[in-house]
Amino acid sequence: MQLFFRPPYPDADFSGKTVIVTGSNVGLGKEAVRHFVRLNAKKVIMAVRSIAKGEAAKAEIEAAETKTKTTTGVIMEVWELDYARYDSVKAFAARAAATLDRIDVVVLNAGIATQKFEMFEDNESSITVNVVSTTMLVLLLLPILRSTAEKYRIVPVITITCSAAHTYTAFPERKTPNALATLNDEKTANMYERYPVSKLLQLLAAREIAERTANTNPFVIINTLSPGLCYTDLNRNAEGMTALVLKVMRALLAWTAEEGSRTLVHATTAGPQSHGIYISGCKVQNNDISPFVVSLEGRKAQKKVWSELVEKLERIQPGVTAVL
Repeated sequence: MQLFFRPPYPDADFSGKTVIVTGSNVGLGKEAVRHFVRLNAKKVIMAVRSIAKGEAAKAEIEAAETKTKTTTGVIMEVWELDYARYDSVKAFAARAAATLDRIDVVVLNAGIATQKFEMFEDNESSITVNVVSTTMLVLLLLPILRSTAEKYRIVPVITITCSAAHTYTAFPERKTPNALATLNDEKTANMYERYPVSKLLQLLAAREIAERTANTNPFVIINTLSPGLCYTDLNRNAEGMTALVLKVMRALLAWTAEEGSRTLVHATTAGPQSHGIYISGCKVQNNDISPFVVSLEGRKAQKKVWSELVEKLERIQPGVTAVL
């Protein structure tokens, strides 16, 4: 139980490794960057929507290093990545392919939680950011990680920050002819349940990719994790009863952003046995995934969602799914 547990403080060695952390100017992402810097990563790419905010976070981390006299010489770079725009996702991946000689670790932490219906690109904003853009970036970066694996004889890792909120929805949209299209209908949208739905779809997509890459060579670990309930800005747009419930739960249970970030770092070190696994409480072996996800009905939903995602992703970036 989160109330009586704190994630272990990371002590792995990331010497020589290049790490990408998305959503890294605040909260869990920024604290994860602190850990990767402390743990001697060669280069850390802070992927952020706002360059100015990213540079401010970078300066804060560097100042803290100087103050504590723990400067490690890690190269930190701030790159733009806006999940609300598909062109930004594609440009980020193209820049990585053109300028990075290796990528060892990718932490896909960026996400949004909102009760306001708004369209980003061709989907409701939560679906665009948490599902479509996240999945597309996995597929676009996967060839670079495979190249790193072959060149340096290592096993790179992509870890995706999911959420225990995926257990809070029955995902009724799955019963419609096209679930993604149904989620785009403002008239029927249940925005109080939208974040859990988006995190469920994110998890289903990640599981499908992991299944399809389980026997590939060179091999890249793809896992997901729950960071637990933490004090972050993720739910800053919550309203009404949702905001009140979150306030009470945080007061009783929440970890600090630093404590939650430990789960992100842990997931990148969990090893090949974590491939396709939803890690919770820094435990690879756990029972915290929704029973629906592993049920026959959940399996059908995974295949349906994946089929719809493939169709959408191929329109956005033709050939992107061929990597599988």
